[in-house]
Amino acid sequence: MTALLELRDVRAAHDRITVLHGLDLSVAAGQVVALLGPNGAGKTTALRVVAGVHPVASGQLLLGGRDVTGADPRRLARAGVCLIPEGRGVFPNLSVRDNLLMMTFTGRSREEIEETAFTRFPILAKRASQAAGTMSGGEQQMLALARGLATDPAVLLLDELSMGLAPLIVGQLYEHVAEIARQGVAVLVVEQFAAAVLGIADHAAVLVRGRVQRQGHPDGGLRAELSALYLGSSA
Repeated sequence: MTALLELRDVRAAHDRITVLHGLDLSVAAGQVVALLGPNGAGKTTALRVVAGVHPVASGQLLLGGRDVTGADPRRLARAGVCLIPEGRGVFPNLSVRDNLLMMTFTGRSREEIEETAFTRFPILAKRASQAAGTMSGGEQQMLALARGLATDPAVLLLDELSMGLAPLIVGQLYEHVAEIARQGVAVLVVEQFAAAVLGIADHAAVLVRGRVQRQGHPDGGLRAELSALYLGSSA
């Protein structure tokens, strides 16, 4: 498949300490790629590089075959890159409806955004007037996904979607992620816990100390190797 998002030999650093050591990764439209690894492996840095909020020290970032290395976050967002960060990307003091209202800056009407959100996540319609911060963690992640989808993204970046959530809720959220990918969105998911995402992933890469140690289709062989590659995997 032709890559919609591609990182070529990407290096990135924090305070002169290299965090990514030549990362090569690609995601095609309609594909879910899981970026796995222990804490401190560089997974979140990789997402932030793609979203333009962390500088590339060297290497290339390509979007639809075009070199966008060094592009600022606004340009990348206009090009269709959407990052949903770790820890719920919602405004907790605003209602669900007002959280969605803020996404009308994309040019879509409030009615269209709400219809899309409430059709995909019916529970949000029941919580429309409720402050987002008073909802359950899973419901907040649904709202974060709904806000992200309001931008009509070509590339969706998800950082630790499972954090703090019960396995049943995580499974439901990843079913939504799989459906989003089936609609042609390229999805790059960062996860510490492999079992949470491997059930829907088309491709997986294991990042350890800023380097890809293993990648390929998430078949039984890859699953069997994960526990040896890093602690915290329940695959």
